[in-house]
Amino acid sequence: MTDALKRLSDEGVAIWLDDLSRKRITSGNLAELIDQSHVVGVTTNPSIFQKAISSGDGYEQQLTDLAARKVTVEEALRMITTADVRDAADILRPVFDATDGQDGRVSIEVDPRLAHNTTATVAEAKQLAWLVDRPNTLIKIPATKAGLPAITETIGRGISVNVTLIFSLERYRAVMDAYLAGLEKAKAAGLDLSKIHSVASFFVSRVDTEIDKRLDAIGSDEAKAVKGKSALANARLAYEAYEEVFSSDRWAPLDKAQANKQRPLWASTGVKDPSLKDTLYVDDLVAPNTVNTMPEATLEAVADHGEITGDTVTGGYDRARADLDAIKKLGISYDDVVQVLEDEGVEKFEASWNDLLKSTEAELSRLAPSEG
Repeated sequence: MTDALKRLSDEGVAIWLDDLSRKRITSGNLAELIDQSHVVGVTTNPSIFQKAISSGDGYEQQLTDLAARKVTVEEALRMITTADVRDAADILRPVFDATDGQDGRVSIEVDPRLAHNTTATVAEAKQLAWLVDRPNTLIKIPATKAGLPAITETIGRGISVNVTLIFSLERYRAVMDAYLAGLEKAKAAGLDLSKIHSVASFFVSRVDTEIDKRLDAIGSDEAKAVKGKSALANARLAYEAYEEVFSSDRWAPLDKAQANKQRPLWASTGVKDPSLKDTLYVDDLVAPNTVNTMPEATLEAVADHGEITGDTVTGGYDRARADLDAIKKLGISYDDVVQVLEDEGVEKFEASWNDLLKSTEAELSRLAPSEG
């Protein structure tokens, strides 16, 4: 069952699971996926935690204790989520040690309500790193305009970062720039650059969802011919940008100081369109030194019928440019698409976080001890 996953791993793609729950930790399922399915990392986001905690499975005792202490709902939520991340990090610690810190990582996101506040994002990143207190944590910071200086500041303090919600090529270049600036800051402060890691989460399926919706509205044969091609084209050109930046003159002194390249991470790799192959965003995004974070359904699909045929990225840059040019010629604005996706991404995570706050507050009220 895991041959395709092993081939993917052998091609230099780190397989991370895009999900976490207490049940997955305590049942031994996460350890099993690491052992049998080549999973070497975990990503979380507010939507994942909302689903996990709202299910109630495994959280009752901690919620009861938190209710007895009369903590605020925000504090309760951070205690719960960091406990899960800490436990997952401990399970992944052998992978972290075996890969010299590159994998075996668990990501936890700053409060999504802070996405447009640089100072608060940095403060939250420091707090999360302190709360989890594991070297194999990545703090997720969104690639909003306010997030960019927060990335530089956080990396500059020696905290490893997963930059999330990247949709556009221009913003991705700004993210890499922010990472390099952070490394330069860390180097000037005398920090050990070999200990600082980062991934840049470039979102995939949502690009097709938004562009294909616009292509359907056009409805011409030309529009139908380019459906399902934009997301791969966008991701491949992101990898081209990565190759360029991490072989540049600016990178050379950081490389000499043993800095780590910021790996591209393919996020949102579950295929939304049933007419497309369900392993499309894995099979067709194989390239060295990348990460693919998959929901469990995608992981199982790849294990069952994934077609891993070697590098499917680096030879396709001209084709990728042609595919995005075809979208532009049909009157679809790339800049508008990526801005809509960023705005929606922040809004969705904020809505999930607010829903989670409400459901946690309700549980704390239900479990609160009676007075007297």
